[in-house]
Amino acid sequence: MNPQSAPRLSTTADPRPDPQDPQSTDPRWLTIVGIGEDGLAGLGDAGQRALAAAAVVFGAKRHLALLPAWLEGQCEQQRRESWPQPFDVAFERVLALRGTTVCVLASGDPMWFGAGAKLAERLPPGEYRVLPAVSSAALAAARLGWALQDVRVLRPVAPDRLLGLARVRLHLGDGVRLIVLSADRETPGLLAALLRGDGYGASRMTVFERLGGPAERCIEASADAWPEIDIDPLNLVAVHCHAVAGASGAPARARRSALPDDAFIHDGQLTKRDVRAVTLSRLAPRPGELLWDVGAGCGSIGIEWMRADDGCRAIAIEPDAARRGMITQNAAALGVPDLEVVAGRAPAALADLPAPNAVFIGGGLTTDGVAERCWAALRPGGRLVANAVTLQSETALVALRARIGGELSRIQVADAAPLGRFDAWRPALPITVLVAQKPWA
Repeated sequence: MNPQSAPRLSTTADPRPDPQDPQSTDPRWLTIVGIGEDGLAGLGDAGQRALAAAAVVFGAKRHLALLPAWLEGQCEQQRRESWPQPFDVAFERVLALRGTTVCVLASGDPMWFGAGAKLAERLPPGEYRVLPAVSSAALAAARLGWALQDVRVLRPVAPDRLLGLARVRLHLGDGVRLIVLSADRETPGLLAALLRGDGYGASRMTVFERLGGPAERCIEASADAWPEIDIDPLNLVAVHCHAVAGASGAPARARRSALPDDAFIHDGQLTKRDVRAVTLSRLAPRPGELLWDVGAGCGSIGIEWMRADDGCRAIAIEPDAARRGMITQNAAALGVPDLEVVAGRAPAALADLPAPNAVFIGGGLTTDGVAERCWAALRPGGRLVANAVTLQSETALVALRARIGGELSRIQVADAAPLGRFDAWRPALPITVLVAQKPWA
């Protein structure tokens, strides 16, 4: 091998100088230190040095309480501040100290659902370093003997706890292992009730309180037999899911194939299963993309879009109040309560919405300006899919294709149904589908 082409090997995990060293010229003024329930004893040398050298230390009250009294005596010039609420205010206070030596304490791995990730969004990498501790999820998996890569870790936090917990439904399945990071002491009981209601009452729940510290406690029971006991607010729940045979709750549902029609509450305004499967294949959900579901009906397209990938987002636009209620119920029942529902009629209701990566027009094709507004808002490379049933809406689709291009298809599905003593095909109304992709430039 040519010596000049040989790879260069680093002899240290982080070759940059330590910002806590008085001789250092490192521009990283901020150190984000992961801390567990074992406090200072669980920090490595680098974490302890960063803590001792900081002019200002931020942390939750419980983090600061973990620091021994003698340390404060050694750091007489150090200022300690507990996180104010809301957190956005706290981040601004940290950023206002740019140039000062600052240490932020965060639970476990700060980049795993933690404050470190939020700060990293606001700072270039050259201004901070992260010293992670073992995450609570990793500790729980170690206690249970679970392979962490096979476990789904969820943080179903929302202003409405029940709404947040509805996200768990997206991941339920017989034999599935979940770790749920609790919002408070009530989360385990609410989760047990959800599991019972969805036919997973036999699931084994293990609650860990104050994991990794001297006050650690473990409580185990099935969801069916979950006790009414006081739980420490700092807890997480490990769930080994077991479906109850013949239970009346919702079964495990596929995420990348169309759901049966009876999975949705609706008043007839529903894109039927076979047509929905074709429509979703044309919309082609991709991670992180945003869908507009225009004339959403009961929300089936937007819901299936979000179920396709954890990062998919959707906005359902629906003028009818009763149907908007159905959308909200369906979204929570099917594990995607974050579906945004907008009241109003297109095109006026579309005015202030973020630009979509894909648009589905299920209603409103014959209304002036709807298709044009959707096409104009669509991001470059985005997909527009529109379905028509009536002659008038089909005529609008043909005219739209003449303006923007795309492909037209016609779909007709027939189901076998009784006819006297025999069976015959009962065809549904044909559906005309337009698919168009917006040019990249």
